[in-house]
Order: sequence, then C-alpha cells, then structure tokens
Amino acid sequence: MAEIRGFLKFKRKDQVYRPVMERIRDYREVALLPSNEDVERQTLRCMDCGTPFCHWGCPLGNYIPEWNDLVSRKEWYKAYQLLSLTNNLAEITGRLCPALCEYSCTLEINDEPVTIRENELAIIEYAFKNGYVKPNPPLKRTKKKIAIVGSGPAGLSCAEQLNRKGHKVVVFEKDNNFGGLLRHGVPDFKLEKWVLDRRLEILKKEGIEFVKNIEVGKDIKVGKLLKEFNALVLSGGCRIPRDLKIEGRNLKGIYFALDYLTQANRRVAGETIPEGDLIDAKDKRVVIIGGGDTGSDCIGVANRQGAKKIIQIELLPQPPLKRSSNCPWPSYPLLLKTTSSHEEGCQRYWQILTKKFLGENGKVKKLVCVKVNFEKDAVGCFKIKEIPETEFEIEADLVILALGFLYPQKEGLIEKLNLELDERGNIKTNLQFMTSRKKVFACGDMRRGQSLIVWAIYEGRECAHHIDTYLRI
Repeated sequence: MAEIRGFLKFKRKDQVYRPVMERIRDYREVALLPSNEDVERQTLRCMDCGTPFCHWGCPLGNYIPEWNDLVSRKEWYKAYQLLSLTNNLAEITGRLCPALCEYSCTLEINDEPVTIRENELAIIEYAFKNGYVKPNPPLKRTKKKIAIVGSGPAGLSCAEQLNRKGHKVVVFEKDNNFGGLLRHGVPDFKLEKWVLDRRLEILKKEGIEFVKNIEVGKDIKVGKLLKEFNALVLSGGCRIPRDLKIEGRNLKGIYFALDYLTQANRRVAGETIPEGDLIDAKDKRVVIIGGGDTGSDCIGVANRQGAKKIIQIELLPQPPLKRSSNCPWPSYPLLLKTTSSHEEGCQRYWQILTKKFLGENGKVKKLVCVKVNFEKDAVGCFKIKEIPETEFEIEADLVILALGFLYPQKEGLIEKLNLELDERGNIKTNLQFMTSRKKVFACGDMRRGQSLIVWAIYEGRECAHHIDTYLRI
C-alpha cells in the first residue's frame, strides 16, 4: 500500500446519500459517488493481508487488495483492468451487492471494514468516465453458436464470457427490454437504467445479438433452437413468488412484490398502465409483509408514490446490531439492516404472523395478526408458537407480499425440455452445469435458487467456462 499504516490513520467513511426530502420526490439514485480523493484515502485502509479473507467472501474472487493498492497509488487504469478480469458487471454489483467481502475483511474483526463496494463502484465509474471501457470484440470467431434464454446478470455474464471465446451468442428475452430483474425488479433509485443500457450497448458492439419479445418454447420452438445452436443456456431466473395462502387472500388490493416493483419501473420508464391494472400507493395505508431487501424496495417505491402510511412486518425476530457468538468473523452475519428506504419513513415490526385478511366490498381493509415466539422442539428445530392474547389488527388499503421466491416457472420451456429438477424445484445440473438434456445448460437462479446478483454473475461465468470446454472437446 502507498501508506502501510493507513488503516490506523484513516477511519471508514460510509456512503453518502442525497437528502431524504429531496430524493423521495424522484426516482434518481439515492447514493452519491465519493470524490476520487476520498476513494484513494479509503483504499489506504486496506491492510494488504497475507491471507485476504475478502477473496473468500466474494464468489467472484475479485482481486480486492490488489486494486485497492493500485487506486491508493493513483493507478486507476490498472485497477480497472484487474477489476474487469473477474467481474462482468462491476457497475451493477458496486450499487446492489450486499458486500459479502466487507464482512470478511480482516479489519472487521475489531474495526470497521474497508469500503470495498464503494471502491469497486468508484473504479468502474472512473473507467467509464475516462474512456477505459470500450467494446473489445474477439479477433477470431469459432463456428459455434450458443443461445441464451434470459438477459439477467447470469445470462449477460455467460454471454460475454462465451463471446470473448469467439463463439456466436444470441440472447433471447421474453420482455420488451433486456436486463431481467435488473431492469424490471430493481427500482431506479437503486439502479438507474441508463447504467444497464450503457453496458448493453458495449455487449452489442462486441458482437452479442439480443432478441426481445420472444418467449422460447412459445414464440420459437425449442427443437428449432437445438438444431440451430450448439448449446442452449437457461438463465431465466426464479420468478415464482412465495404466497400467503390464508383467509381473505382473494381480496383486491393484495399483490406480489415483483408485480408491484415491475409496474412501478415501467411507469418510471414512461409506459402507460391501464387504470384498472394500476397498483398505486398514493394516499393509501400500505402494509408490506416481508423484511428483506425486496420489501425495502417496496417501501422506497411506496414513499415516492405518496403513501399515507407504511408498515413493514416480518415473521422472524429482529436481528442484532452486532455479530452474535454463533456467527463469528469471517462468516456473513445476520444483522439489522436499515436501508435508505427505511430512512425515508416506515414502521417496522418483527415476530408478527399474519392470520387472515379482512375486507369490505371485496377490497382489503385490515390484517389480523398475532405476535409469535420461536421455540426449539425435541430435535432442535425452531417452531413458531403464537403468544396468547396478542392478536391485533392493522389497517391497510394496499398489501404487498415480499416473501421471496420458490423456483423457476416450470410451465413452458422446462416442461417441454422434460428437464430433471432438484428437491427444491430448481433445474438440476451436473458439475459442468449441464442439465439432464444433452447440450442444454442452466445457470443463475434457475439452477441455484433465489440468490444474490454476485452469485448470478459467478454462475454465468462458470457456466460459460464449461460450455466452452464442452464445445471444444
């Protein structure tokens, strides 16, 4: 490092956000990029460990101490070169990744970790600003063709890796634009879509072909693709939401989080939604069931739409503020997470079980809830136990179910290919990412189950490696 004792001299400087009263009036990104000088100072906190556990924490194996060292010496171009070796979408992970690497940073043992995610974002944005990120099509082409179904982070990273090997890659997307949940699921205040479009333009100039509004298995036959292409990759994500099948679920005003977020993103993009299909929180009492990041995104959208009141409820207990003894460093801890959306206004409750929905004239008006405890049974498994005499009601005009996802959609492509599934309902593959059908591969959430964007990128890269090996045998 440029200054070997930087971690003793400089304290961590957390990410800075736009003022709440300003940002809730629009959908522009809430986070502000730090100055180059601040980033160079923060990279000095990296200890250049003999055994850097941040590598272990990151599925992509990013060269974190190395590019921190380069930035600390003002060698931004070399830092970008290292970063781009392992991460196809650094401008996306720099905004959205929960930074597994930071929780395994050696400084995390008794101090605040290095601002790895912010440093990563600063490097890639510096590279774009200074013209370092350019289309780099392969010098030679093979005669192999690969079809990729789905244009989310797994599909995009798989496509880029295969294109770099010289193969012809065609990405099929059933929606009217590319990016998967990055486009339709992540609100613009976390990821403005010009960031995604900027990357897509580079991929197109490198020779990757993108085809939208095509649902493989419906608009184009699977058999046709298997004849035309040497390999078929399924990277369509895990979109079947977990439902809450209780009394009153059929009342109007109860929606899945993805439906709510997708529509909100389409509205921000300028699409007109028919009045009968509109999901709008304006002047409504909103209850969000589910305490994860998706629920947090819904809070941010509801605040921007002008919700009257927002309550977020979670079945599990409130996480601790600091690491507990059963989750020691360098493992990723379950901690209380207060996001920028939470800071914009909402009430949060934990250990709440929703018993039923009550309505008037076919529309939801209340939730009947009860407080719960978690107790271990005879074999050590936690069981939910209702606390007597704690039943209460929450008024609601709009209820959002943010309970996660179960597995990929089986109807259509998976059924037509007659693919074998694992015990969780995801596509089963061998260690080489090939499914039970020859020359058909799967990666990302369709194979792994719902997970993080950084795992999706890893999956796409690994899948591409095995496909390239398969094609060259």
